[in-house]
Amino acid sequence: MLSRRLGALFAQVKESTGIVGLDVVPNARQVLIGLYNQTLSAVQVIPQEAVYRQNVEALTRHRLAVCEEEEDPERIESRVQCGQVEELIEQAQDELELIPKMAEWKPWEVPEGHKIEIDETFGDTPSQVPDHRS
Repeated sequence: MLSRRLGALFAQVKESTGIVGLDVVPNARQVLIGLYNQTLSAVQVIPQEAVYRQNVEALTRHRLAVCEEEEDPERIESRVQCGQVEELIEQAQDELELIPKMAEWKPWEVPEGHKIEIDETFGDTPSQVPDHRS
């Protein structure tokens, strides 16, 4: 029985991602679960009302739930629809790198007295772009 389980497990391990420079991660599901939990913890430094935090939390919770519900990497890929599990790992790592930068930059804050100028002058529109101005 154990040999049949191990045989099925080894049959599911892919040999290549087909993407140059992107190695296969045999324990991708566990890696993703860890990264998603780290992301949910790291994003707590961003104010709750910031849309960036809300979006990161929603996306991460969704992907974490998929990873917790599915054991098969192909099912995870199918449900998330954003690439192979190895690509999802890279995306999660990138988000973890971005969070401290966003906390430093604070793009959700508008400086007091900041005025937004709207430029309503239009230049020449290229011929291939339809002109919707009346």
